[in-house]
Amino acid sequence: MKILRYPFREKDVRALRAGDEVSISGVLFTGRDKFHKAFADGCGVECDFRDAALYHCGPVVVRTGGGEWKVLAAGPTTSVRENPYEPAFIAASGVRVIIGKGGMDSRTLEALARCGAVYVQATGGAAALYAKAVKRVAGVMRLEEFGAAEACWRFEVEDFRGIVAMDSHGRSLFDTVRIGAKKALDRLF
Repeated sequence: MKILRYPFREKDVRALRAGDEVSISGVLFTGRDKFHKAFADGCGVECDFRDAALYHCGPVVVRTGGGEWKVLAAGPTTSVRENPYEPAFIAASGVRVIIGKGGMDSRTLEALARCGAVYVQATGGAAALYAKAVKRVAGVMRLEEFGAAEACWRFEVEDFRGIVAMDSHGRSLFDTVRIGAKKALDRLF
């Protein structure tokens, strides 16, 4: 298990390899479709993503009796929808860790390698488990405009786990599986 603590430094991220299990602690922002579109349109969110993590997630968040936010569910959303935006976001923001499910395209893989970032695969169906890793909601941007699921939440997390699926060396577990499956099919047929 590789331990990553915010701020996520480029040298530490570049030391990761596809297939490494990671435990992430510190600042983690959420961002989905509306966030990426706003960023691409130059109407970004007012926060610093440098050396931070961006999680493709639409959390279920409620107010407690004391007025604090509580995260009930924080499962990953499918990352492929963000392919048109992610390379430019990575380059412009200085983000080091992208988290989601299902992988991303070759353009994003190239941006990860060029900028020193990784894509971490989170487990689908584990929304309640990931919510337990959120120790504090440190803020939210664009809540009124985007709604709770699409807003940009700033979480402080402890021991948020995943697998490096795309690294900063141009390796992708998704490509490895795809190539292996093709070879197996070729042998069968």
